[in-house]
Amino acid sequence: MITRLSALRAAPLAVLVGLAALAHAQALAPPEVPEAIRTPAGEQIVLRAHASGAQIYVCAKAPDGKSQWILKAPDAELFDDKGAVIGHHSAGPAWRHKDGSEVSGKAMARSESPDADSIPWLLVSATGHAGSGVLARVTSIQRLHTLGGQPPPAATCDPARQKGKEARVPYRADYYFYAPDGT
Repeated sequence: MITRLSALRAAPLAVLVGLAALAHAQALAPPEVPEAIRTPAGEQIVLRAHASGAQIYVCAKAPDGKSQWILKAPDAELFDDKGAVIGHHSAGPAWRHKDGSEVSGKAMARSESPDADSIPWLLVSATGHAGSGVLARVTSIQRLHTLGGQPPPAATCDPARQKGKEARVPYRADYYFYAPDGT
């Protein structure tokens, strides 16, 4: 049976364990990435999420008149390091966290994935926010460690017969969300 005195002695230990866990979450080191997709100085990681879903492509004519699969939108669930669903990634591009916060952005730079069969790594700059949770102050997002997601071969797209046809290509990636340091 836990006595009141032993509970009081255990309380500081619980606080220290909680602070250590918080410090670990805040001390997530930025990943090694090519220079082109490095975040601006003075930003720190506020969230890392693992995505699993699909890149959705539409069969259409490109501006040059050639047939190709054009990206319509991503559709992916976001998971924390323990595998729990924490949000969703969709068109925009946009990310919504389960705490109600959202961030949308615009790709600013890219680097080919080390895996030639995978979509490029990206640096995205935030263009809009909603809510007051973890994504509310995000200024940069990196898409890294991609697996899959490349469009189908252009030869499989014939807009005359398949105009508007969609192809959902499975992909996985890690997303790193950054905010100004000290905020």
